[in-house]
Amino acid sequence: MAKKQEIKHQVKESNNVMRMIKIDKLILHVGGIADELEKGAKLLEYLTKRKAAKMKTKKRIPTFNIRPGLEVGAMITMRKGIDEFLRKMLTTIDNKLRKKQINQNGFSFGIKEYIEIPGAEYQREIGIRGFDVTVSFKRAGYRVRLKKIKRGHIPKRQAIKKEEIIKFMEEKFGTKFR
Repeated sequence: MAKKQEIKHQVKESNNVMRMIKIDKLILHVGGIADELEKGAKLLEYLTKRKAAKMKTKKRIPTFNIRPGLEVGAMITMRKGIDEFLRKMLTTIDNKLRKKQINQNGFSFGIKEYIEIPGAEYQREIGIRGFDVTVSFKRAGYRVRLKKIKRGHIPKRQAIKKEEIIKFMEEKFGTKFR
């Protein structure tokens, strides 16, 4: 009797629309200072055809010559057209990820040279550079946490676990994990 109830619960859970996983955003990030940062920002703009946002430091680290207000990174957040772009990025790493690259609600990986991306050609003004890719996941109802009026609390069960991300990536993108 208890097994039948467990099976029904599993079937209901798999059909529940509120439990479905979606890709929220894809973030491309590159670090550097001065000329290296400009080249990195150009690289991101070349790949995505969007404008890169530059990040400034808030702390002072004298050993690295970092002071408050110094630009040290550039990033682009993509929310549309993610699937095709992510497939391109995954082909550069042979569609393989390590399990330790996955966190709760997302995963990250690095691309060493942008010329490995299908369709990307060498750009003389950029040179050979790499960047980081971060993919963030969400479930339906996540906006409740972000809105200004009538903001709500999201319970822990709403978080997306490592195993769920692995299953999603294997089914949708054919990614292999080691």
